[in-house]
Amino acid sequence: MSVINDIELITASAVRLAMPLAFAALGEWIAERAGTLNISVEAMMLGGAFTAVMGAAATGSASAGVVCGVAAGALIAFVHACFSHRLTVNTYVVGLTLNVLVLGLTSFLLVKTESRQVDKLTIPYLSDIPILGPALFDQRWPAYLLFGLIPLGWWLVHRSRWGLEARAAGENPQSADVTGIDVNKRRRQALLICGALAGLGGAYLSVAAVGTFNSNMTAGRGYIVIAAVIFGGWTLRGTIAGCLLFGAADATRLALPALGFELNPELLIASPYLLALIAMIFFAKSHRGPAALGAPFVRGIT
Repeated sequence: MSVINDIELITASAVRLAMPLAFAALGEWIAERAGTLNISVEAMMLGGAFTAVMGAAATGSASAGVVCGVAAGALIAFVHACFSHRLTVNTYVVGLTLNVLVLGLTSFLLVKTESRQVDKLTIPYLSDIPILGPALFDQRWPAYLLFGLIPLGWWLVHRSRWGLEARAAGENPQSADVTGIDVNKRRRQALLICGALAGLGGAYLSVAAVGTFNSNMTAGRGYIVIAAVIFGGWTLRGTIAGCLLFGAADATRLALPALGFELNPELLIASPYLLALIAMIFFAKSHRGPAALGAPFVRGIT
């Protein structure tokens, strides 16, 4: 019985740790399908986490903090989109600059606040299912948004006119431009969606999973999100599976010492990032991403 309990605890921990990754990865997947490799997803998550805590402290409501986190992620995405797709500044430079800027700002502006978490929502009967029940149906309420956002994201990209135009912008922007599609506008819109979802992921991390904000709280999770999209072969199901895999690696890292296994602590801390690196090495070449991924588009230049 204790073995089943241990498995339930590790599974619940893996899902909880994968949640912020899944929110951001859904947005990153949409952005990359439109042709934007969004390096600043780390800044969006970190900004969302910080603003969620500050918003919760200012309003007295953790739920209001979640909304503030979404807005912060979208604002960072707006800045990135203006520089990359209006001023045609190199998107990688913009992304890395935003990551460093947001890290510095959140560390400088950090003040001690009262711990606040959004309410837990337990779904009767479903939460009693062995192993998976507590992991999926006994969570803080923002976690359940994924059940709707994942199919909505798939429909948006694969079944809507907007998604068709966004995918065209990611595959062949010159041909898309000839047909009347505003390529950079679609890319900006996809980036704004990514920012809002990454901000939601950061907000989940701070006001749902933890209840407070610490300096550099995301600790490179934004880069793991990019690795998850590559690991998933630029498919949504593969991307979510990648998030669950990285969440499981992190949960295992935390659980092994408690289970009595003596392993090098530095290696345990590095294991999720090593897994992300290995995933990128093996899957970046074996799967084809959008043909114009990361390539700037300027009308008239081929």
